[in-house]
Order: sequence, then structure tokens, then C-alpha cells
Amino acid sequence: MTRLQGAGLYAPSGFALDPAAVDRAVARLHAHCGQVIVDPTCRTRWQRFAATDDERLAAVQRMANDPRVDLAITLRGGYGWTRLLPRLDFTALAGSGKRWMGYSDFTAFQLAALARVGMTTFAGPVVAGDFGAAQTSAFTFEHCFGLLGAQRYAVECALEGPDVACAGTLWGGNLAMVAHLVGTPYFPDVDGGILFVEDVGEAPYRIERMLLQLLHAGVLARQHAILLGSFTEYALSDNDGGYDLDAAVGSLRAACSTPILTGLPFGHVPDKLTLPVGGRCALTVRAGTGTLEFSGYGRCPDLDGHGAAFTAS
Repeated sequence: MTRLQGAGLYAPSGFALDPAAVDRAVARLHAHCGQVIVDPTCRTRWQRFAATDDERLAAVQRMANDPRVDLAITLRGGYGWTRLLPRLDFTALAGSGKRWMGYSDFTAFQLAALARVGMTTFAGPVVAGDFGAAQTSAFTFEHCFGLLGAQRYAVECALEGPDVACAGTLWGGNLAMVAHLVGTPYFPDVDGGILFVEDVGEAPYRIERMLLQLLHAGVLARQHAILLGSFTEYALSDNDGGYDLDAAVGSLRAACSTPILTGLPFGHVPDKLTLPVGGRCALTVRAGTGTLEFSGYGRCPDLDGHGAAFTAS
């Protein structure tokens, strides 16, 4: 597998809950990257953040300016990117030529970068919960470096919903972050796109409410398809009266004319795809089997992959 020149690890949001995860991630990433640079923010804490806003902003700038870094990987999610958005020079960040990867709170940066300068980023594994996990996922490693090392990449996975054949800009991420940015300068104006969302710790009625916000704002109607990833770590209450995730999805399908498909391998789960936010996706779904073909997401000059196809199972 083609190696990156170097990966940079930095903490723009939350602090490391398990400091040893940073060391595990460094050891594992050496197999795929020529060198691994660890920003000081990966080992500090301030309140609920890895560091102050000024220090975390400086960490982003260090990643952009370091010539050794091809791929900048967030430590973890949590909260913090929204506080930094007004202070980021997105033109300079796009011009740095780096690849930026993460998920969860990182969605705020991804959507802002797409909205402000059309910059493609990657929704994918992070330092603490993936590369530095006590037990890693071969699925996540394979798809991450498979996609990053190729100009085009295709994956098959089980997707439940209507048959679909469409293509457009792939965008989305954490549902709470997507809904949070509606009506701001950091929300992308995507027509004819493919929107994917996931979340953690949100009850089905809250998931429905956030998606209804996107529906009422006219966002869902302008997409070719909506892909639902994993929604994990929630518990139904007595008040729900059996109103579970399947019921919420059914209600949304009745209200929304855009095809809604479930089962995308992405979210706060060990096995996740890496998805190019702002790249192009051709989606085909037939009888419960989906094929996603990614292109137009750029690549680092040192990568020479020519594409690959895998099955997400």
C-alpha cells in the first residue's frame, strides 16, 4: 500500500480521554506514513477542550504550515470547532494542499471549508477512537488508506431503501453539526448532492427533529439521496412508547420525497468508511446492495494509487 509522506496529529476540539491512545496511534500510523508529527495539543487539556481557542487555532495553523504533513488527523471530536470558524483563513488552508480528516465535531470545519472555498475534506477515522483504539478495525484502516491512495475508489455495502441511481457532490457528517450550521455562512449550498448523516447519543425523536429541520429548510428536497449511517448510544425512555429509530425513519420517508437509505457504514462505530466531503459520488442501489464510486477528491502528489474496489461487509 502506498505510504503518505507524513501525518500530523492535532487537537482542535476535545482533549484525549485516554492519553495512551496517542502513542498507540503513532505506532500504527508509521506503517502507512513516512513520519508522524504529534502537536502539543494532543497531550494537554483546558476545561472541556484540548487547549484554549488561541492554542487550538495555532495547532490548525501548524498543521497547514508544516511541510512534513500530508494528512492532518484530528485527535477526537467533542466540541470546539464552531468557536474557531470565524477566525480561520479557509483560502490559506485550502492552498496549503493538506488533507484534513476526522468526524463528529470535525463536521463543522468540513462544511465550513466546503461552503467558503469549495475545499474537499475527509470524513474518516480519528486518533483517539480509531487509530489509537485498544483494538483497531482492519475495515477502517483498509478503506481509509485505500481511498486516500487512489484517484478513484468504489465500495459496496448493504443499503436499505428504494432502488436509486444518481450522482452528485457528497457532503454531510454528524447530524447535530449539520443542523447546527443551517442559516449560517458555514452551511454549504449543495444542489443535487448526496447527503450522509450519523450521530451518537441522540434519541430517535431528536434525530427526526433535526432531519425535519433540514427538510423544512428546503435542504433535503434539493438532494438526490440521503444516506443514514450509524445512530448509536441512545436509550428509549418510557415517554417514547416504542417510538424507535425505525419509526422515525418511516415518518421521515413519508414526509420527504428524496430517497432515504439506511445502513451506510459510517459513524461513531469501529468499522467506518472514509468519505470525501465535497468530492463526487456516483450511487447505485439495487435490491438492497449499494455501490458508491468516489472521485474528484484530489490526492497528495506522493500517492500513486489507481483506484480500488472493496465490499463493506
